[in-house]
Amino acid sequence: MVIAVSFSTTAVQLQGGEAGLTNRFLGATSCSSSGCHGGGGQDQNQFLVWSLRDVHSQRPFATLTTARSRQIAAALRIKEPTADNRCTSCHAPLTEVPSAGRGEAFRVSEGVACESCHGPAEGWLRSHARPDYGHADRVFAGMRDLKNLYVRANSCVACHQTVETSLLKAGHPELVFELDGQSVSQPKHWRETAGWSGAQAWFVGQAVAVRELSWQLSGEPEPNEKLVARWSALVWLLQKLDGLDREFPALGKPPAELGSQSLLAMLKSSDELAKRAAAAPWTDKMSRQALVALAATSGDFLQAGVGGQFQARRAERLVLALDRLLVSCRSLQPNNDADASLNRLFSLVQSLPEFNASEFAEALNQFAKSLNQ
Repeated sequence: MVIAVSFSTTAVQLQGGEAGLTNRFLGATSCSSSGCHGGGGQDQNQFLVWSLRDVHSQRPFATLTTARSRQIAAALRIKEPTADNRCTSCHAPLTEVPSAGRGEAFRVSEGVACESCHGPAEGWLRSHARPDYGHADRVFAGMRDLKNLYVRANSCVACHQTVETSLLKAGHPELVFELDGQSVSQPKHWRETAGWSGAQAWFVGQAVAVRELSWQLSGEPEPNEKLVARWSALVWLLQKLDGLDREFPALGKPPAELGSQSLLAMLKSSDELAKRAAAAPWTDKMSRQALVALAATSGDFLQAGVGGQFQARRAERLVLALDRLLVSCRSLQPNNDADASLNRLFSLVQSLPEFNASEFAEALNQFAKSLNQ
């Protein structure tokens, strides 16, 4: 059986200290004092930003109490969505924490809380603010290393990309994972490190998304056309960037036949690509090369023999990529023509059933020309 790389909120094994001990989840309020992350100012308002402005706070759990959630649950014969693993694994991940791993202030209803992303706090809460502690010390104590883009993408992708086919058929919305764009859309309670590149975050996130979709597809009893189209579009997108860095492994073209071995191979190669890309130095030149390469794919949308759904899925992923890469390219001057062309491309993928490949190819050509002005 193929198993994707993932992080679980129940993985509370202590990284440092006495073997066999576990870190408990102490709850978001353990971070909320005014002297820590519940105060004023940019350096101390992280809890306030999360609790008051971030949809990850409260809302994921509250969603399970809505009429739509109950309708989906009824279709799947789920008695209570707030207590069923098929729902709580993402909307209330703290439900998965065993009782022995829960501190006194622990609350399942906190939704996707501080420790869902940063890891159970018992091992590092007191020490992480010490002036003599560096980032490596905090990670050793059990804090998740979210500065590492590979780790960050793995922490988000499971709930922002993969939805079981049965849930989709019951009415759950389809999800598209895009690490850079989704990070930018969040009210930030963090600061990126020096040398940060949105294009690099985008690239790592897309490689991880290929891996997760490869894993999901490998578990389907029968190939699902929509899932295959989404997977194929992602592979197509990253395959266009093979050779972006000579140290990156080539992803290669999608296999002619989908089977456990070919999907396992794609899973491994995409995971290795994500690791290498996260660790590599990223330059503005790489961002520009990626943007130009993807903007030059209009001919692919005129290919005979590629189904309409597959073309629409390619376009869907492509416009998101062009948007993040265009924003990330510091070497490009503000370009109204490029912005207008990109807006046109977005409008052409608003309705995938009505997608017109030739019209999209023409608009993509215009976007490519605008980059050269």
